[in-house]
Amino acid sequence: MKRISFIIFHLIACVALLSAQPAVNDSNTPLHLMKPAYRVGYGIPTTEEVKQTTDRVLRYIESETPATLVDKRTGREVTRLKDIDENTQLKQGGFRLTSYEWGVTYSGALAAYEATGDEAYRDYVKKRHQLLASIFPHFQKLHKEGKPIDVNIRRVVDPHALDDAGAVCCSMIKATLSDRAGDGGLRPLIDNYADYIVNREYRLADGTLARLRPQRNTLWLDDMFMGIPTIAYMGRMTGEQEYYDQAAKQVLQFAQRMWVPEKKLFRHGWVEEEAFHPAFYWGRANGWAILTMCEVLDVLPENHPDRQQILDLLRQHAQGLAALQHHDGFWHQLLDRPDTYLETSATAIYAYCLAHAVNKGWLSARSFGPVALLAWHAIASSVNEMGQVENVCVGTGMGFDAAFYAYRPVHVMAAHGYGPVLWAGAEIINLLRRQHPKLNDSAVHFYDDEVPTDQPIFNYDGKMR
Repeated sequence: MKRISFIIFHLIACVALLSAQPAVNDSNTPLHLMKPAYRVGYGIPTTEEVKQTTDRVLRYIESETPATLVDKRTGREVTRLKDIDENTQLKQGGFRLTSYEWGVTYSGALAAYEATGDEAYRDYVKKRHQLLASIFPHFQKLHKEGKPIDVNIRRVVDPHALDDAGAVCCSMIKATLSDRAGDGGLRPLIDNYADYIVNREYRLADGTLARLRPQRNTLWLDDMFMGIPTIAYMGRMTGEQEYYDQAAKQVLQFAQRMWVPEKKLFRHGWVEEEAFHPAFYWGRANGWAILTMCEVLDVLPENHPDRQQILDLLRQHAQGLAALQHHDGFWHQLLDRPDTYLETSATAIYAYCLAHAVNKGWLSARSFGPVALLAWHAIASSVNEMGQVENVCVGTGMGFDAAFYAYRPVHVMAAHGYGPVLWAGAEIINLLRRQHPKLNDSAVHFYDDEVPTDQPIFNYDGKMR
């Protein structure tokens, strides 16, 4: 009984003590210093943290993309070029070495090498580029003889679509132009790819790159990226003005039909014979469009007559995209429909493009740096411990209704996410090193007891204090 009384006494004492404390309110507590419960992270990451994420991705794709030939009948490795025949194929992994998605991955890895100096990124690309270069003449000979060859190698020897040619070709041009990349022997493949894009791809009457599906004379926004950057980079590699002119013309002709000014977005598809064009603002396709503009502006001469118009279009597009970013850093599958899911590959492309445009001086660091950094936190949250990229929409054609886009599956084996994540990480590292972006009011001017020990502190004018 005495013990119960003792416990009751102490409970009453505790209640009295607590009730004697002043209530927490704005007068006696700095409520503005309370920590927000961010779901995917916030603030300024370190370059080391960013690289840890891209390193996981690199290790994963290295394991999933063997740079090896095998005999399809026996599965045995083919190590000598003289042993190549119609039964030789690329060893199958999780992803295809010759797909457009892997062309994006090669460019992303090259960008990561340039940003970090880590030769593992360069060597990943070099090993696969040089494999394709070494086998190209052997399979080209077999193809000319009418012998069947592995479809993934056929994409290199005899491209049938922009998807076969553009992204891989552009990565090879970049590797060839880079002294540090150390790539060699790629010119025959580059010329073969470029010949298809420039001379053999189907076009509208005015020369705009086009498709015959799902209806005749259809434009897909994706094809801006699948064709135009290679044309522009051919200008850089050869010095021939006509490539620059054609690349700029293609951008503006796509925009003439597919840019929607009131939305500051691009529609995904356009059909020449239709009076009403489907108005679906698919995330990844808009990514291909702004990425194309970045790629073209990177090499288009400063005095080119169309440069300013393309730069203005990029700025408007960046404004439209920034306004639609979800508060967790992602963008939606259909950009203007917040009831559709949050998607990683588009988010990664936007993170790269906005950070790149800031680093190039095309966009304001103060306005767009925070958007890119918030996007990076979203991206990092989508890279699992294995290095797989989650929440990536699978390959998607052109649709005529919202459900077609809204219910597209997502999967870690959707190859479209890996290159954009590497590209985004590389450019975020550049952003952190060059621009020193501070997110918002409380992050620009840290309270003294909240200053991260590994970050320099800047005043609003950008000067270190």
